[in-house]
Amino acid sequence: MDMFINQLKPILFDWIIPAGITLVFIYMALSLVRYMYPDRAATRLGRQIGQILTVIVGFVAVILVLPFVDATRGQLLGLFGLVITAVIGLSSTTFVSNAMAGLMLRAINSFRSGDFIQLDAHFGRVTEKGLLHTEIQTEDRDLVTLPNLFVITHPVRVVRSSGTLISCAVSLGYDIYRRRISTLLKEAAVDTELTEPFVRITELGNHAVSYRIYGFLDDVERLISKRTELRASVLDRLHNAGIEVASPTQMNQRQLNPDARILPPDKGHDLDIEAGQPEDMMFDKANFASRLENFQNQRDVLELEIEEYQKELSKVEEPAKQKLEQEIAWRKRQITSLDGILQNKAPE
Repeated sequence: MDMFINQLKPILFDWIIPAGITLVFIYMALSLVRYMYPDRAATRLGRQIGQILTVIVGFVAVILVLPFVDATRGQLLGLFGLVITAVIGLSSTTFVSNAMAGLMLRAINSFRSGDFIQLDAHFGRVTEKGLLHTEIQTEDRDLVTLPNLFVITHPVRVVRSSGTLISCAVSLGYDIYRRRISTLLKEAAVDTELTEPFVRITELGNHAVSYRIYGFLDDVERLISKRTELRASVLDRLHNAGIEVASPTQMNQRQLNPDARILPPDKGHDLDIEAGQPEDMMFDKANFASRLENFQNQRDVLELEIEEYQKELSKVEEPAKQKLEQEIAWRKRQITSLDGILQNKAPE
């Protein structure tokens, strides 16, 4: 028995205990990274980088604490370095490239969660900006994952959160006075609650004139429904004015009676376009991600205000000191409430 214990002691003290202590420190370091960078869109990049670096440093630490001879330890470290180099070299066109593109997107910061973006043939709202990919939610409520390398190498059109112009194009015959068309199109934009409407004549075609009505929309979250409303209002205004939305070419090809008008047969049962809000269903995850980012920004502002008030506490006396303590307590309650919200996960 004593012989077995004597044989076990070197293994225990030279191998198991040092490796165990090192693994405990690695686990604590990973826990610290998870605590410092919660699993949220705003902190996910730092969390991923921190975990990767912790695992790499931890593996090197395990090699250093185990009782290898110097030659063996050097060979293991060299082998580990070759493996890391090979992984980076083999995946440089994908993993590393996307990671560098992700860092570049963070540095540029041209869009954030909740923004509408147009990227090549993809249009939707941003739900997540990760280290390797960017996720958007389309008008069909589907989630599209785009590699960051693709995002950084293609022009990105971002709808400004402060407002954007929406437009609608229509082609009408040369027999209709342009000022009358301009007035009707502007009225359609006003019906859609757009501001500062204006009309452009975009083309003088062989058989029709192309008009485009623009209007400013300040609530970009209703971009999709407002586009639909604008088109519906253009149709209503033109039809109610007795103007058919069809070119003379179409009339001639169909051999209609010259006095015939292409108008809806019934104008008294129009659907209420404003009854639904399709964006709430289309972009539910994007809306959630945008709200979480706003809550995180509010929390950061509250923490800065608490730091400022705590610096002033030592410089003032009652009753100003009591008032500052109340302000600090109120902000701490707000931070607690925001922390509860931020712990939630975005809907899948």
